[in-house]
Amino acid sequence: MSAGRYTDARRRTRKLFEPELGGTVGYYTDWFIMVLITANVAAVILETVDAVAAAYAPVFHYFELFSVAVFTVEYLGRVWAAVDDPSFEGPISGRVRFASKPLLVVDLIAILPFYLSAAGIQADLRFLRALRLVRLFRLLKLARYSTAMRSFGLVFYEKKEKLVLALFANLMLLTLASSVMYYVEHPHQPEVFSSIPASFYWGFITLTTVGYGDVTPITPLGQFLTGLIALLGIGLFALPASILAAGFMEQTDDEAEYEYCPHCGERLK
Repeated sequence: MSAGRYTDARRRTRKLFEPELGGTVGYYTDWFIMVLITANVAAVILETVDAVAAAYAPVFHYFELFSVAVFTVEYLGRVWAAVDDPSFEGPISGRVRFASKPLLVVDLIAILPFYLSAAGIQADLRFLRALRLVRLFRLLKLARYSTAMRSFGLVFYEKKEKLVLALFANLMLLTLASSVMYYVEHPHQPEVFSSIPASFYWGFITLTTVGYGDVTPITPLGQFLTGLIALLGIGLFALPASILAAGFMEQTDDEAEYEYCPHCGERLK
């Protein structure tokens, strides 16, 4: 194969597997892989039903072979064509940097259990079952193909500082509430509030206003503090949701500034 044809084939491969570059063929390829990912997750779930697994074992086996073949071709195709992107120049270093991206790591994890099992790593049945469940990582592959999921990840990235601050504030409140309740309730319920770490369960359930009722204070002071802490939790634990909501509104406004192709749905420059 000449250098020109090799480069052209690599460029076509990259366009095929990149949702924003693939055109009509890439669009249908994306949908095919999304459907295949969903079917794989359904298969993993159904295989946990003994009656279904026994009756359709050959079907699950051949479907797994087909899926691994498709996902392997997809993974190798992406890594091979990555150097066509100026951000990943270098035949080896560029592909290594591309393969270390989080979504590419997910792609590798999604097919790794099959090859480990094929290599004979199945001495421990529990380990083999864990490997099979790792196939659920294929569901994370949808993040690449779903515009909504990509937007979700972008909002998380843009609001990460505020989310970290909100999480830190929630952890501080959880620690403070659990510690106070331990000192108030421990003398009266030493088995329930046996330690501050054990009180974290009560604190989390109370601050999120879930309230299972299996761990409750019995002293008047403890009941008063529980009501106060629950009120604080309503606002503070809802803070990350409001940050994400604001981020999605900003993302929607940004998306409205672009036009999209009515045929393939790609963003027009």
